[in-house]
Amino acid sequence: MGSASAMKLKVADQVWVATALLHRENPDRMDFSKQEIRERAEEEYLEGAKRPGISQHISTHCVASKPPTPAKHRMLSRTRSGRRRLFREGIDAEHPDRKEGNTCPNREDLPDEYCSLLDWYENEYNRKELPKVARRTRGATAEVMMKMMGRISQEDANELIQIINECCGQIDASEW
Repeated sequence: MGSASAMKLKVADQVWVATALLHRENPDRMDFSKQEIRERAEEEYLEGAKRPGISQHISTHCVASKPPTPAKHRMLSRTRSGRRRLFREGIDAEHPDRKEGNTCPNREDLPDEYCSLLDWYENEYNRKELPKVARRTRGATAEVMMKMMGRISQEDANELIQIINECCGQIDASEW
């Protein structure tokens, strides 16, 4: 169990710390379920994770691509339904009204025991290049994509379109 100083964290910062710890503890994983993030927050500080709003912050308030409600944090990215990871500036989608939102806690708001997470985030995690675990070398065929389009939510379809638009210049025709 973590330190009692975790209780002093703002709810958004607690969500960020829990997610950052999961990434550091599981470097081969690209994302985590909302439940895993909540449980990791609880592991750090049991009572703090039961504070009102922790689940809402994981689902909405900290998610960069969602409209602000009212928080403008950009601490998490929605990778797929029910899954989150830390936000990567310049890579991840963000709602236009969140452009100025925090991507991580302010150093002065974190207990000393968590400051190394900020250094890790700034120097290793939040860089322009995605780790190998997140890269894909091959995609689906056009037929598979067309069959899938009727089976996904509008939000997922919009995210897919955005990813295709952003990565279009990276397609190698010889791979198809």
